[in-house]
Amino acid sequence: MQGVLDFLLKYWVQLVDALVIVGVFPLLAGYVVLLERKVMADMQARLGPMRVGPHGLLQPLADAVKLMIKEDIIPESADRLIFWLAPVLSVTAAMLAFAAIAVGPGFLIADMNIGLLFILAISSMGIFGIVLGGWASNSHYSLLGALRSAAQLVSYEVAVGMAMVAGLLLAGTLSMKDIVLAQADRGVWFVFVAPIAFVIYLIGSVAETNRAPFDMPEAESELVAGYMTEYSGFRWALYFLAEYANMVVVGSVATTLFLGGWLRPFPSVAWLNFLDVVPPLVMLGVTGYCFYRVPRQTGKDQSFIMLIFAGICLLITLPLALVLAPVPQLAALKPGIHGAFWFIAKVMLYVYVFLWARFTFPRYRFDQLMRLGWHYLIPLSIVNVMAVATAVLLKENGVNPFVAFGGTALATVLVAMWLVRAGQAREQEAAAARAEQSA
Repeated sequence: MQGVLDFLLKYWVQLVDALVIVGVFPLLAGYVVLLERKVMADMQARLGPMRVGPHGLLQPLADAVKLMIKEDIIPESADRLIFWLAPVLSVTAAMLAFAAIAVGPGFLIADMNIGLLFILAISSMGIFGIVLGGWASNSHYSLLGALRSAAQLVSYEVAVGMAMVAGLLLAGTLSMKDIVLAQADRGVWFVFVAPIAFVIYLIGSVAETNRAPFDMPEAESELVAGYMTEYSGFRWALYFLAEYANMVVVGSVATTLFLGGWLRPFPSVAWLNFLDVVPPLVMLGVTGYCFYRVPRQTGKDQSFIMLIFAGICLLITLPLALVLAPVPQLAALKPGIHGAFWFIAKVMLYVYVFLWARFTFPRYRFDQLMRLGWHYLIPLSIVNVMAVATAVLLKENGVNPFVAFGGTALATVLVAMWLVRAGQAREQEAAAARAEQSA
């Protein structure tokens, strides 16, 4: 018993962080789905979910209840054990990756010196849940979707990894916390130093998470939901939970590696310190809007729910404002509390790009998807790593950083243009060959 108490006293911070992630994230994922439906509705000039709760705020809870009580069907010829374990494996791998993500200077479950490598390795295990789910279903549609997903992941894992290497060359460490501190020391986010690496990572992360326009593994119009064809009920929802968890994970890695992590914009610029009041002002504005909408709801229950959301926003506003007080004890909490706000805001902005892309670009054909990965992104990512390494070497030898990184970035852009021209030439030759054969 004493050993258990000693363990709890020693690791209580990590345990609380883990409970927050495991307990809060599934609810957060539900509201990311609500956000996606609202963004889609706004782009299509309609309202989206509005019935369950004010402005549809309780729609995620209704969806969760529906999925939990929905009939759970297992195909007669399926491998029941693997069929049951596959979605659990996917969501476990996605949730485990949060262990090394530094939301703030104090909100970190495991401060590992190989944190980024841990996240990359654990996230890659999620593909096993997809492949095993497609195989255990004993369905041609499911197996085809699973194989497509495996091919897609392998194709874009290399480009994403090379983009990360470019960021690591700048930071000089694999620790998620130290990567942010390196950007604080240099006074610049790495996205401004290695913008091409960020763009490669952005495109590759969309493909790795099976999001449109790269959602071939579950392309409904072609594969009848792909590897999830035979799944229903809450097991079906676990795959989507894993997908949204992976979206947040890749957004967190991008935020840490390229966008300054928990640092506010331009933290080293003194005349921009007024940005410290942005977090409480934003939450105060959301709180005021919620209170403004309370009497305008259609019923007392709707008004009560809106009042609850207003109270939650007010509770978040209070610590954001209190740490700005000229009290040393409160000021010491400012990096952690404000850092969490900025980190979450950057991740949500990154996720919004995912949502915007889904409702803007048409889905790629599978051959186009493979060509983009192997013919363009992987060669460009290799060239970009060499360019960043050259810029770092030039900087260490006294060359102006703007000239070093600007020149190498320009050279990488020229290589990208050459790759596009070469790809267009190959496509024209192929089209001419097909036309000659048909003639």
